[in-house]
Amino acid sequence: MKFRCERDVLVEALGTAQRAVASRGGALPVLSGVRLEVAGGSLHVAGSDLDLTIQVTVSVSGETDGVVVLPARLAADIVRALEPGAVMLDATDDEVRITSGRSNFAVRLLPAADFPRLPAPGDQADAVTLSASELNEALRQVVRAASSDDARPILTGVLMTAEEGGLRLVATDSYRLAVRDLPGTTVLREGQKVLVPSKALTELQRLLSGAEQVTLRLAEHDATFEVGNVRLTSRLIEGEFPNYRQLIPSSYPNRLIVEKEPLLDAVRRVKLLVRDATTPVRIALRPDGIELTVITTEVGQAVEDVDAKFEGGEMTVAFNPAYLIDGVEAVAGDEILLETIDALRPAVIRPTEGSEYLYLLMPVRVS
Repeated sequence: MKFRCERDVLVEALGTAQRAVASRGGALPVLSGVRLEVAGGSLHVAGSDLDLTIQVTVSVSGETDGVVVLPARLAADIVRALEPGAVMLDATDDEVRITSGRSNFAVRLLPAADFPRLPAPGDQADAVTLSASELNEALRQVVRAASSDDARPILTGVLMTAEEGGLRLVATDSYRLAVRDLPGTTVLREGQKVLVPSKALTELQRLLSGAEQVTLRLAEHDATFEVGNVRLTSRLIEGEFPNYRQLIPSSYPNRLIVEKEPLLDAVRRVKLLVRDATTPVRIALRPDGIELTVITTEVGQAVEDVDAKFEGGEMTVAFNPAYLIDGVEAVAGDEILLETIDALRPAVIRPTEGSEYLYLLMPVRVS
């Protein structure tokens, strides 16, 4: 294999594919590498950890076709460190020479035959095209509520389910729940649902930034997203997602409307006294506004008032401040609506206009 490519193009391709590379090779050392295949004037770069695969295609000046696997981090670091301009890669049976200007590196190869088979592109007839910006915004609002605890794999995924009139995205870590509807978006068959790992969707968000559209293909065991010259394929999570509908109350007697940024600023300030995840922020709900309080026995106390409109019975509710910030940040618009039943049952954060998004948050019991 031999080809020439501009450094910046190669840096971006290697960096994108590297995001799917296993942090540790484990039982398959080859998974710590990136697969490079030259066919004519195209270079295909791929990284995979078996669950997530990212493939990038770029144009190069190809001299000899072939396939090699390079140590991912080392290859990316070397190319990134080179002077701007053309880079030549020339592979033999056991090493690849990377040359540019006066720089010359020889890097040992990983066995290409051990690299897992790459997912096929899929049938074009099964492809669905979505607005990249709309999907990116929905993922921004929902992925944050997924769990990062691999001990409960079901909760590390985002449920994509066909709803009447569109697509619904749902995520929960059992402490909070995010639901976002995409009206008019038809991706799944009626009644169909899939569970996509949040890790894959986090990587997809990076690709969607600045893109116009994304193509989605669903197979029995995986989902493929194509954005420009990048194809991301993720294995789906198997299992039954929790019945989230039963967690959402049908009505709330208490309604708080507050400006988003002043609330975020105030929560971030009082949160400075929080020393561990068990310390909540208390919110006293009153007709003339709210009072935020954080009490940390060994540190001290922080109190701040925020202007707001409140309808309902005066009460004090308490939340994990990080989860509260996540929910408020996710809401689009300048104001948020916080609805509660009482201090012990879930509260809902949503925009004051529109019904496409809600963020349900479990309260913290305080004395």
